[in-house]
Amino acid sequence: MLQQTPTPFLKESRAVVLETDRLILRQPTLADVKAIAHVVGDKRVSINLRRVPHPYTQDDAVSFVSTVAGTIDTVFVVEHEGMIVGLAGVSWDNENEPELGYCFGVEHWGKGYATEAARAVIDYAFEEFAIDKLYAGARVLNPASRHVLEKCGFQWTGVELHRFLALGSSTPVDRFKLERGVWSSIKSWHNSTRR
Repeated sequence: MLQQTPTPFLKESRAVVLETDRLILRQPTLADVKAIAHVVGDKRVSINLRRVPHPYTQDDAVSFVSTVAGTIDTVFVVEHEGMIVGLAGVSWDNENEPELGYCFGVEHWGKGYATEAARAVIDYAFEEFAIDKLYAGARVLNPASRHVLEKCGFQWTGVELHRFLALGSSTPVDRFKLERGVWSSIKSWHNSTRR
């Protein structure tokens, strides 16, 4: 059943696990801090994420896990064969504009994990909440991320300037949105389950 606001999500999300053909997405815990710091700590990753500093330390990862536990954001660590390869989720900073986000360790780029995880999170967001649109962004200098969004049905809406902590400055970001109607008409990936 669809919920009217994302607020109840926090209570339900603790037990949510999403499974795809190759991946398991689950809530992060303090036991994941070292792996999260490894993924996000690589400058090639952090410069593509708006809200993370560089260098990104284990203390930053502890703060992240602790903060996520107290918010309505829906964040999953992404595992492949028992190893954390990335993170994916939906940010509810603006309740009316939920935003998809993801990042993966450099050694896991180009394997299709981002698309697979993004589709699972998209399905979850549209199936659980009464949202009409999901938003996303990718740095103009990050064509791989833009390609993931396009493969998931997102449509380009324009370019905006956003501040990136790791860069210490603002940079152009391609903005995208995925409408519920588009998602339901193209959803043919059927590769995720929930438990």
